[in-house]
Amino acid sequence: MASTAIEIGRKAPGFSLANQDGQKVSLRDLEGSWVVVYFYPRDDTPGCTKEACEFTSQLGQFGQLGAKVLGISPDSVGSHRKFRQKHQLQVELLSDPDHTVAKKYGAWGEKSMYGKKYEGIIRSTVLVDPHGRVSYYWPKVAPAGHAAEVLAKLAELQRV
Repeated sequence: MASTAIEIGRKAPGFSLANQDGQKVSLRDLEGSWVVVYFYPRDDTPGCTKEACEFTSQLGQFGQLGAKVLGISPDSVGSHRKFRQKHQLQVELLSDPDHTVAKKYGAWGEKSMYGKKYEGIIRSTVLVDPHGRVSYYWPKVAPAGHAAEVLAKLAELQRV
């Protein structure tokens, strides 16, 4: 079971990870903006591709609401770069190979498939406000339609 330090109203756990271009992206550097941090298991798999494509297609709307979108998985910088190129993704993808950030966000834990238990990424999303606090948390996510759900919650929180 994943332990989580994520609570609405509390400071979001800090992180600094390499993006698809090898550049460091730190949550601290994004203060002043809303930040969508979504965790996904693996580049170029059907659910992860659907989720990333939906976030990309709505990226302009997130931008209009002052939000940045960051996808985090254990995949390498090179894998992220290929995934973005293959699907013309525009969301920034961050590499968390040792699961340090995923663990801080409760996105790493026990899963099961076909009765077999294993450790892995728990698809989840955290919405961080411009002050670095958790505004909303989705502990378990279905890829299809999730970007629209996050966008609607962001608009609601901003009372737009």
